[in-house]
Amino acid sequence: MAGNQLQLDVGDDVAVGYRGPTACNIVGITYRQLDYWARTDLVSPSVQRAEGSGSQRLYSFNDIVALRVVKRLLDAGVSLQRVRLAIETLAAQGHSPADVTVVSDGTNVFMVDDDQEVVELVMGGQGVFAIALGPVIEELEGEVTAFPTERAQPINPPTGLDDSAEA
Repeated sequence: MAGNQLQLDVGDDVAVGYRGPTACNIVGITYRQLDYWARTDLVSPSVQRAEGSGSQRLYSFNDIVALRVVKRLLDAGVSLQRVRLAIETLAAQGHSPADVTVVSDGTNVFMVDDDQEVVELVMGGQGVFAIALGPVIEELEGEVTAFPTERAQPINPPTGLDDSAEA
C-alpha cells in the first residue's frame, strides 16, 4: 500500500477494508480488545460488521485511526470509561478521532478544533480557552513597529554608601 493511500482501488464498487487481525497488528492491540471494543460499540467496523459465525469485520482507515487513538489514550493512563465517554462526545458533536486533534493529560481528554479551541470531552464538553503563541507573536511583531520605543535609564551601580549621606 502506498504512503498515504486511504483506500485500496480494486477496480470495482466493492468496499474494502482491514480484517480484524490486520487491524490488531497495525494498532498494537489484542484481538480480544478489538472484539470487545466492536461488541460494545467503542469503535465499530464501518466497512463491514460481523454478521454471524464465519463473517469478517472490515475496518476502514478512519476506523484504524480511531482504534489507535483509543489505544494511545489507554496507554496514557486514561480509563476505558473516560475514553468511551470522550469517543461518544466526539460522535455526538459530529466528529471522529480521525478528524480532530485529541489531547490528554492522563486523566482528562480534550479535543482541539480548527479554531484552536480546546474542548474537554469527558466533563460535559466544557470549553477551555487556548492561545496559540505563534500567530500572536507574528501579529505583535507587525504591530509594535508602529509604536515608538524608549531607552531605559542606566542603573547606577551601588557604591556601598548610604544614599541619604549624599544629601
